[in-house]
Amino acid sequence: QVQLEESGGGLVQPGGSLRLSCATARDSFSINTMGWYRQPPGKERELVATITFRGDIDYADSVKGRFTLSRDNSAKNTVYLQMNSLKPEDTAVYYCNAKGYMPYDEVLYDYWGQGTQVTVSS
Repeated sequence: QVQLEESGGGLVQPGGSLRLSCATARDSFSINTMGWYRQPPGKERELVATITFRGDIDYADSVKGRFTLSRDNSAKNTVYLQMNSLKPEDTAVYYCNAKGYMPYDEVLYDYWGQGTQVTVSS
């Protein structure tokens, strides 16, 4: 089992910024992709941004130019989501996700964090 530790959510005014972080302490877990999804109130969970083991990053159109996903290269099982110019429609529970492999195992495992609330409101 791989646990994902999330931090950084909270309440912010429109136009403000927040930074989310997600880490797994399981060094033996070989990350394939890692990133963030969100679930706005009353809606389905949706992609925000993910990064592959090669460093390729995919963003949802709604956050391009405002959010930046990065990885700690000294601890590659850690990612950060810098969220700028936040809008009320960014309000959601944000979930960290990691897909990867355990040693000597060909199964692609899929793990989720517990979620952190981001509320954008004046």
